[in-house]
Amino acid sequence: MERKSRFSQWLRRPKSGSDGGDTDTGSAAARGREDLLLAAADAGFPVAPAAHPSGYGCSCERIGCPTPGRHPISFGWQTVATTDRDKVAAWVRTLPQANFITATGITHDVLDVPVEAGRSALGRLDAAGVDVGPITLSGGGFGDGRMLFFTATRGTPDDEDEWWPCELDCHPETMDEHPGMRWHCRGSYVLLPPSTLPGEQPAVTWLRGPELPLPDPLTLLESLTDACAEFNDREPHHHEAAAWPISR
Repeated sequence: MERKSRFSQWLRRPKSGSDGGDTDTGSAAARGREDLLLAAADAGFPVAPAAHPSGYGCSCERIGCPTPGRHPISFGWQTVATTDRDKVAAWVRTLPQANFITATGITHDVLDVPVEAGRSALGRLDAAGVDVGPITLSGGGFGDGRMLFFTATRGTPDDEDEWWPCELDCHPETMDEHPGMRWHCRGSYVLLPPSTLPGEQPAVTWLRGPELPLPDPLTLLESLTDACAEFNDREPHHHEAAAWPISR
């Protein structure tokens, strides 16, 4: 309850800096950034540092980086990702510009859909009384934004024969193959708030906070796939074209 209360208070508090100048505004932003990332760690989402946009490129300095600011810093991000508050707080303070990702398929999965489809599905799910859990918004503009639904994970069974393969499974190297729904499970990741995006796109934000219980993904799947199909029928050629990096 304390974690939920602190996070809710942070969301409701007024923006600082109107009287204290740039220093107070920067301090408030840093505290808010840390609060958001610690809330994600407290919710059980493994966190790892990511690159951030730099000018027209990426802080990784890779020439022609296909996803500036949207990939982990470390090639060993699956091992690095943690829910340890002290480690996350240290990263936040020593990497003041870094974005952060959460590794999926460990404690949670993410169902990632075009924002227009997500809004349609969310309306249906709310009307039906379905608990949808945490949701983030990433990107902006028609056809560019994504709505991400955080769910319980399908798990990582010891016996590979028990693993349920799904054509919606998405990994960093296959992002461009999933313009509709992407099911981020083991081996994938998503950006966490308040990660910044290239250009004038808004930062990643929580639509519904990480303190909410994680739903079974199957309770959301039908509504989300139906909404994606309707969206693709209306705009069959309008989807995010950028690929995500290989081996990140």
